[in-house]
Amino acid sequence: MAYIKQLPGVRSSVSQPPRILVLGADEEAGRSLLKTIESLSCSVCTTIEEGWPTEPVSADDELTGAVLLGDSVRRLPALLAFENVLKHLPEGVAVLDATLHIRWCNDRLIELTGRNAPGQASPIGLSFHDAFGAPQIIGPDFSPFYTALGGGSTARTTYRVGDRTYLDVLAAPAYATNAEYPSLLVVTVRDISAEQLQGEKLTAIHQAGQDLGDLSPEDLASLSVVDRKELLKQRIIHHTKDVLHFETIEVRLLNERTNRLEPLLNVGMTQEAAARELFAEPQDNGVTGFVAAEGKSYLCRDTLSDELYLQGAAGARSSLTVPLTRHERVLGTFNVESTQPNAFSEQDQQFLELFCRDLALALNTLELLVFERVAIASESCNVLLRDAAKPVDEILSDIAWLQNKYVGFDPEAVGRLQRMLKQTRKIRQLIHGIGEKVAPNATSPAQPQVTPHPKLKHKRVLVADAEEPVTQAAHELLARYDCEVEATHSGEDALQMIRSFHYDVVLFDAEMTDMHLITALTQIRSIHPHLPVIIMKGFGYDGAHRMVNARQMGFKLALYKPFKVELLLTELEKALTPPDEPPASS
Repeated sequence: MAYIKQLPGVRSSVSQPPRILVLGADEEAGRSLLKTIESLSCSVCTTIEEGWPTEPVSADDELTGAVLLGDSVRRLPALLAFENVLKHLPEGVAVLDATLHIRWCNDRLIELTGRNAPGQASPIGLSFHDAFGAPQIIGPDFSPFYTALGGGSTARTTYRVGDRTYLDVLAAPAYATNAEYPSLLVVTVRDISAEQLQGEKLTAIHQAGQDLGDLSPEDLASLSVVDRKELLKQRIIHHTKDVLHFETIEVRLLNERTNRLEPLLNVGMTQEAAARELFAEPQDNGVTGFVAAEGKSYLCRDTLSDELYLQGAAGARSSLTVPLTRHERVLGTFNVESTQPNAFSEQDQQFLELFCRDLALALNTLELLVFERVAIASESCNVLLRDAAKPVDEILSDIAWLQNKYVGFDPEAVGRLQRMLKQTRKIRQLIHGIGEKVAPNATSPAQPQVTPHPKLKHKRVLVADAEEPVTQAAHELLARYDCEVEATHSGEDALQMIRSFHYDVVLFDAEMTDMHLITALTQIRSIHPHLPVIIMKGFGYDGAHRMVNARQMGFKLALYKPFKVELLLTELEKALTPPDEPPASS
């Protein structure tokens, strides 16, 4: 059986004999017909061995017709239908011979080679690598075609064409009937640029995030808190532009005490927007306040129709705002804007959220470093105050004794004693300020907030108690509230200090060994009639009726040891409250 078809759109020349493509010429009937065709002065351009052309046939060949013999005729409808399917596949398909030249390909592969423009030569007849312009093989198999031909198994690799095009290439061997080795390759090509670029960007974002908080021991030792924050800001700007490709950014950090979103950095924002006061509230605080309050990202596709949006960058038409969160705790917000509407996609949102996770970790690390430094400074300050408290108190007691001894006799000595007093108290103040100089005044969110007692600030308290642990505890506790504490362990020294120095309130032990309580209270009244005195007493029977007599004298404030800190603070505030002012509730 034979089937003869005139090829459409062929070019013929009077001076050239007709060219005929013969399929199935290896059959016995084919040989006879082939001799007949050749006797008619026709040129047989290609013969077929086992169903495949022995030389490539391109679309540019001037063929007059094609002859199909034997089994090829029966397979023709299926082959034509199969070719039509392959032609419209979304993946490129090509058939390569043993020399890796393209014998056939579908339209999608021609498109992937970039040779689909009018006037460009077809890739058929070219080697596969030449058809794609010598692409770079990036693995995993660096010789996929030879792997498929030599090993008889499917091989896969990735090609990079240019800077941003990636192709997934799969080569499968094709065998002729009863052949032991493959003579052809069927290659499929898929464009994976989007997936590859997304993976590269995810990797770059991860590396950028790691870099944000990557501080070497040398950095930690040499950089101050301010320097570390500046370094972090520079890295944020660098990676946001180079990796995320965002040009206009604003980062704000949440102050948990005030609920205010404080600016950390901004690039491209107007001065008005940069100075705008925003709070973590869902209303009247723009998209940034809404995101901080809700803890969820917000994609503003068109600023002209979005009621939440407040102008940030000049001419901005779209924005993307992501919360900085760490363990469900909002640390701040990250905002980017564009002058184009719909400039940001859900993928941009995912990328920015990934970046902000690492940024939140870096900010949390920086915050913990600050708290660590504060804790160390605070502990150092407490140790210094504790160790210096006793010798300073003894110096003050000696100064009081000397002043009382030389008053009216030697003005120069009294002047020198006043200078000693001033410098001694200054030493205590300098020690107290060490913590603030070493690290900023900050409180970790994990630490309980200290209830403020503004009435105690800068008040001078004299603690007279025979027990050293009591005076030491008074120094440590009251220093937290900016109280100036001075202490003594005898009633006589307490009276000397009250005569020589000014105090706002006195804590006096009812069981002082060297002086009866009533005697001490009587002399305090004679020195300063209105000086508030809080009497401290241990639990137990008061056989001498000290407390009863003290109340009869008008001393009603008392503390029973051991006392609670808040109770001590409350009694001190009562003592410092003027008679016409109602005491503050504890």
